[in-house]
Amino acid sequence: MAHIGKRIAKAREGIERTKLYPLNDAIKLVRERAKAKFDESVEIAMNLGVDPKHADQMVRGVVNLPNGTGRVLRVAVFARGAKADEAKAAGADVVGAEELVTIVQGGTIDFDRCIATPDMMPLVGRLGKVLGPRGLMPNPKVGTVTMDVTAAVKASKGGAVEFRVEKAGIVQGTVGKASFDEGKLVENIKAFVDAVSKAKPAGSKGTYIQRVALSSTQGPGVKIDVASLGAQQQ
Repeated sequence: MAHIGKRIAKAREGIERTKLYPLNDAIKLVRERAKAKFDESVEIAMNLGVDPKHADQMVRGVVNLPNGTGRVLRVAVFARGAKADEAKAAGADVVGAEELVTIVQGGTIDFDRCIATPDMMPLVGRLGKVLGPRGLMPNPKVGTVTMDVTAAVKASKGGAVEFRVEKAGIVQGTVGKASFDEGKLVENIKAFVDAVSKAKPAGSKGTYIQRVALSSTQGPGVKIDVASLGAQQQ
């Protein structure tokens, strides 16, 4: 049996592992236990009634959190000419074409979000094995393959969060910082859950949103009563 450190054991005090807490209570418990020396992120995990092995049960999308994530993202844009200039003006941190592909192929990935204009995708496609495993591959379904690079860069900088279901049917995402007040976290969490709910695939049968938990970066998970999220479970 794995040893549980004193810090983790103390953080778990007062949390009933099998209890489903109303959203506001769960947020309070998570914030109270975020005791790291840095501003911990608040993360959500949702167990969905889907099997991602089937194409008609894939869940993927993007949500613009109303209060942002509290994290400053470095954004890269693959573009040429006027679109490259547009990306720089919009605040992109890294902009380039063939030279940027070479840099990434060499193992330097100095960004957290990747955007590309459609004409660049034949080049960017070569980076699939590098960007794919990191969840950085541009995709038109989440708005990161687009000619409107200004909107894409600003959305990424302003709190756009991509989500994609994992093999076990779980969707995870960052919904803010422990320093956010309760109201801002409530708005962000409900926005995230609403986006996942709207992304329900046609192949999903039975209860869609099965379990939801909230935690901070170094804190214990707190299970949430799905009814308190105002989400459709079916």
